[in-house]
Amino acid sequence: MSCSILVVFILLFIFLHKPSSPASKSPIQSIVKETHSTIHSKPSSAPPASLERVVFNTEHIWKNDVLNSVTPRGSISDHHKVVLVTGAAGFVGTHVSLALKRRGDSVVGLDNFNRYYDPKLKRSRQDLLLNEGVYVVEGDINDMELLNRLFDTVRFTHVMHLAAQAGVRYAMKNPSSYIHSNIAGFVSLLEVCKSLNPKPAIVWASSSSVYGLNTKLPFSEEDRTDQPASVYAATKKADEEIAHSYNHIYGLSLTGLRFFTVYGPWGRPDMAYFEFTKNILKGKKITVFQGPGGVSVGRDFTYIDDVVKGCVAALDTAGKSIGREGKRKGLKAPLRVFNIGNTSPESVEKLVGILERLLKKKAMRDVQEMPKNGDVMFTHANISLAARELGYMPTTDLETGLKKFVEWYVDWIQKD
Repeated sequence: MSCSILVVFILLFIFLHKPSSPASKSPIQSIVKETHSTIHSKPSSAPPASLERVVFNTEHIWKNDVLNSVTPRGSISDHHKVVLVTGAAGFVGTHVSLALKRRGDSVVGLDNFNRYYDPKLKRSRQDLLLNEGVYVVEGDINDMELLNRLFDTVRFTHVMHLAAQAGVRYAMKNPSSYIHSNIAGFVSLLEVCKSLNPKPAIVWASSSSVYGLNTKLPFSEEDRTDQPASVYAATKKADEEIAHSYNHIYGLSLTGLRFFTVYGPWGRPDMAYFEFTKNILKGKKITVFQGPGGVSVGRDFTYIDDVVKGCVAALDTAGKSIGREGKRKGLKAPLRVFNIGNTSPESVEKLVGILERLLKKKAMRDVQEMPKNGDVMFTHANISLAARELGYMPTTDLETGLKKFVEWYVDWIQKD
């Protein structure tokens, strides 16, 4: 079944993937700003990764900022990383970029600022990143010329690939956008990385959605993932198969992270907790789905700070890409998949109750049976593998996480 999924999406990729035309490309506004000091780091005599050559459109660049960003300012850690974060203006991408930058790594962002939800929120995240010295290149992950230009400019040691078309239900309206972003975009990135020397290690976002119609709980990495319930899930499953191929053929180090219902400040407006908060405050009805016979829908809600810890740990333990030369020598590049969840699923009804208490306002519920649009009734992560291999252990319960989100949201709408 999984082979069938891969074949279908490779064919879709061939038919639907079109290279970006020069007229559609966004200008490169800025590429990288490096920090050469970090808390708890040891001095290193080794030079930082190559960041000397900066290619940019002079009409759209802050030249002084770029020059300052590549100038060493003191010691760097022995474990200093130079990371390209795709989808950097997205929810998880912003938080991961900030975490890496704040600990002393060099971070460059890439994002196409699409209109799946209001780009104004993405622009605000971009401002947040700029204030921390993280520059986001505006462009599409399928723009091979742009990708080659970026990798020619900066010798990235790692790639955190978080760019994707998100959302289960939207896939019914616009399935081709999922093929373009999630499959073609991933292949475009891997095609560039396979040709580099040295090749970066790649950590990328899979999804808990790959478990699809699997009824065994909790979900474990060795469980079957050949029954996707949505086009979104199918694209993420196809990505896992594609990752296997590029690891096997080209010796790329690839780590997939299956995220479970990530929530928190700067989150996505299409997520239930975000939409519920907005509508409760406005006195509008919220749609609460349930299963047949009134069964509650449950999710393994995972707070963003916990997810970031998992992402950073995956980068830190990624292991090197070895290339075909390394394979000929009998070496093996890592190929890993981890669940990044909270291990404590909660009902959507409980989530609404917590929001009512935090907002001090009663929700007007419109309870409906869950439509057959690709969503599943329940998710629950087994994280024992991530705990063992990454030291991953979530610490934020739903009430604590929602409290932090609500505080951010109230402040956000007041400023907005």
